[in-house]
Amino acid sequence: MTKRYKYIFLIATFGLLFFGACKPQPQQYQKAPFTKLDTLATNDWWNRASSKIIDMKVPREEVIAFGIYTVSDNTLKLSAQLFPLYPEENRMVHLQFFQDQQWITAKSQEVNEIGWSTTFRIENWDMNQSVKYRLLHGKKAQFEGLVRKDPTAKKEITIAALSCNSNRDRGAREEYVKNINALNPDMVFFAGDQSYDHKEHTAAWLKFGLQFRAVFRNRPCVTIPDDHDIGQGNLWGEGGKKSMRSDGNDGGYFFHPEYVKMVERAQTAHLPDPYYQQPLEQGITAYFTSLKVGGVDFAIIEDRKFKSGPNGKIPPQGPRADHINDPSYDPSAINLPELVLLGDLQHQFLEAWGQDKNTPIKAVLSATGFCGGAHLHGKASNRLHADLDSNGWPQHGRNKALSLIQQAGAVHIAGDQHLPTIIQHGIEQYDDGPWAFVVPAIVNNYYSRWWWPEDEMPGENANEILSWTGRYLDGFNNKITMHAYANPDTQSNGAGFGFIRFNIEKNEVTFECWPRGEDVKSPQAKQFTGWPFTVKL
Repeated sequence: MTKRYKYIFLIATFGLLFFGACKPQPQQYQKAPFTKLDTLATNDWWNRASSKIIDMKVPREEVIAFGIYTVSDNTLKLSAQLFPLYPEENRMVHLQFFQDQQWITAKSQEVNEIGWSTTFRIENWDMNQSVKYRLLHGKKAQFEGLVRKDPTAKKEITIAALSCNSNRDRGAREEYVKNINALNPDMVFFAGDQSYDHKEHTAAWLKFGLQFRAVFRNRPCVTIPDDHDIGQGNLWGEGGKKSMRSDGNDGGYFFHPEYVKMVERAQTAHLPDPYYQQPLEQGITAYFTSLKVGGVDFAIIEDRKFKSGPNGKIPPQGPRADHINDPSYDPSAINLPELVLLGDLQHQFLEAWGQDKNTPIKAVLSATGFCGGAHLHGKASNRLHADLDSNGWPQHGRNKALSLIQQAGAVHIAGDQHLPTIIQHGIEQYDDGPWAFVVPAIVNNYYSRWWWPEDEMPGENANEILSWTGRYLDGFNNKITMHAYANPDTQSNGAGFGFIRFNIEKNEVTFECWPRGEDVKSPQAKQFTGWPFTVKL
């Protein structure tokens, strides 16, 4: 190469390096610490194929999927959920309120790249007024809603309660949105399993949000994750420890702790501040807390996070560590004193919460029920004597939890079972415990359950509305009184939603249970047989 061409080559190389350095570089992004989880929403997500769950590559004006909030004790907590952002995109999200006939920016903060959400915390919030809010990103993306004033003047507080949003049906949820908005509850409660796509929570959470955001954009909403949300078929959390099994029945969390934290951040960061704020094992945190809406005080508990796993602690009683198929087994043999259900921290919380009498009515919200409230599992031919996934076990933990709920004068509302029921629990005797309403599944074509006593006989003090009501012992010898149930061969395959009316003046609660597809505004609309059902507190 001649001297002349060497100079030309050097100048060209220097120019490329110089102009390359001057060119704006893609913004660095936070690489997720896991590689086989949430592949559609982490790391180089834009190189991935389109998702069967939801298309992540949305137009930039649609990048804010939804906002979700609660207000309690003059503190607003509002989470913004975004679709994944490209490396070169700005990470800032802005929260504005409409005040004095103009939009005013209250806060701006960065979105978390693991899960693509961020939570705004606004203190000294005036709970006596309704205020429009909007979330902004970039030049065009926005999401608007309404922060409702606290309904302190209302004599009846209402909530809609739902659970189990199975991925066997990925369609929209128009019938639910239409009916819930027509009933206009003061709050919405999703009891768990908002996602069934175990390894792809962000995509499934975005799908859930688009399905239901028209319900919760204008009212407070409580969402709590259950086992499927964090990637397991069942969960015995044992305080956040690491599970060595994908089914988790040895206790703990099987997936990466950052994945679990991401799920809980997305679904619970907008809840009131947790009662216990120190990290648990693996850095996983607790979110159990309380929320007041008008004249009702809700305790939101985690009935699986501290629960003991059965594998290695009790003798096998069936083909799985958590299934008991032999009705001749001794229930007391598995009620070991070292086993945990809610745990001491939540016992302390419920005791303190129950002693606060400043709110007329109390209710406990959790993922699942405190008994074995089903006989047939998965299919009509599969009779299971006892299910250790239920909160009927361990029995001493179940009785302690129910005693605290009863002492508070509260009712219990939960989901998970794919089988709506109304049960009054017995602790020492029949009917000395609290009332419980387990609401139906949103989609019930996945692992249905049936209430179907083997002798097909009614219990003592049965009612005349349904065949198998009255007093029974579950598979753990827990005393329960069944008042209503809706098996999957009833209306809408047993799918639907619960609606609860807390009448403050009469000091009573009415449980309603609406089949999926029923038009609640129609004069001919019918609830499931056995509902509505009113209990005096």
